[in-house]
Amino acid sequence: MRPGAYPYGGTLFEAADRELLLTLLRTPTVNPLEAPGRDDADDGAGLRRAQHSYATAAEKLGMRIVRHGSPPAAAVRRADVPAAVRRAAEDPDFLARQPSLVLRMGPELPLGSTVMFNVHLDTVAGLHPVGFDGVRFTGRGAIDAKGPAVALLAGIRAALARHPAIGRDVAVLVQAVSGEEGGAMGTFGTRPLVEAGLVGRLNVFCEPTGLRYLPRATASMTACVRVDGDDAVDDRPAAGHNATVLLGFLAQHLARELDVRVPGGAVCVAGLHTGDLHNRVYGRGRLLLNLAYGSTPDGAAAERAIAGAVDSGLRAFARQFAPLPGFARTAADAARVTRLEWLKRGLPCLDNGDPWAEEVLARAGVARWPDHEPAFTCDAIWMAGLPGVFTTVLGPGSLDANRAHAPGEFADLADLESFAGTVARLLIAFAERSRHPEDPEGPERPERPESSDSPEDPEARESPETPERTST
Repeated sequence: MRPGAYPYGGTLFEAADRELLLTLLRTPTVNPLEAPGRDDADDGAGLRRAQHSYATAAEKLGMRIVRHGSPPAAAVRRADVPAAVRRAAEDPDFLARQPSLVLRMGPELPLGSTVMFNVHLDTVAGLHPVGFDGVRFTGRGAIDAKGPAVALLAGIRAALARHPAIGRDVAVLVQAVSGEEGGAMGTFGTRPLVEAGLVGRLNVFCEPTGLRYLPRATASMTACVRVDGDDAVDDRPAAGHNATVLLGFLAQHLARELDVRVPGGAVCVAGLHTGDLHNRVYGRGRLLLNLAYGSTPDGAAAERAIAGAVDSGLRAFARQFAPLPGFARTAADAARVTRLEWLKRGLPCLDNGDPWAEEVLARAGVARWPDHEPAFTCDAIWMAGLPGVFTTVLGPGSLDANRAHAPGEFADLADLESFAGTVARLLIAFAERSRHPEDPEGPERPERPESSDSPEDPEARESPETPERTST
């Protein structure tokens, strides 16, 4: 079966789906970490409205809410939580404004009979006109990831209508999360849900992959090289520490060194800032670096490489600038006034395989993302190392071609229709494959880990950290 084909014919992405997507696109859900202090930053009201609209549409399919709330504060106090998230969470209302939603189709079944889909409803900053011309949807989140989220419901609806096992012998979970954008890395959205056991035998993270399944997800680390020295007036520049010259030198040194010392990693030498005036020597400033890596060992190696490159850069600066009178003090004190800070590090990477689950994808007509093409970062990293499950990234369109995170973001109706068909075929293939657990290609299906959305768990029904359903 060719990818994108649907064996039953008909239109899956219906008029109600188009209206739902336009409603979501018109509801601003900019992650507050994307736009601190800006007018387009969401105070949480937009996200709740979007989740309410999404849940209402899902309930019409027979899905029910099993969780809608925020994680406890402890979730953002862990060592691997990005510094920006920890700072934001100092506001006691921050997490309360960032709830995540979990929906279920069918009864609570063992892990081996459950498929989980993850979508995020928060977006990057930069709101743009919302529209639909009959062919193309435009607006922030059209492809990343409100469009795929709506197409997912259309696909579930189609599978439910065409196979009696869906919702009876096969349960479907949908995580509609916050905290994917803004560098939050899923630390307060997806990770708490995964750790609560709200996962399946097959887990699909709906991000643009051109309808190819990608069983990998990279992670990234962010370093800040900070100079904290003395300013000086322009008439006496040698009296101070010239952070502009020092950080400019380090930027070039790090770009050159890390490009060859971090194989398989993508190094971004990013923002450098010291000041804005022309008549001052700035003694303080910072240089930011971001580095994506494809495996946890590569991440550890990259961390060591960055630290080593900063040290070697400081030594090289001292040698080259010590003879220059205007920079002698900066050269002499460079190591003392410069420090390396980590804004984000220690995050896992996903790289998994499972013949049984990948056969399900093949039977659904889903092609594999080529192994030689680089992966990208998304919340799927939190599935790394989870036993008895398979996780893939899969969705319509392309992050680049569909201008995700850029002006003019769009999603074509045809691509959303194709993704809905892919979801339906995948669920049907999973249901058919699950009828034969004795298949030699399929491992023994594990039981579901104990989940906090169990009816026996009162905290899942109501807790101080979990607002009740009526709050939406």
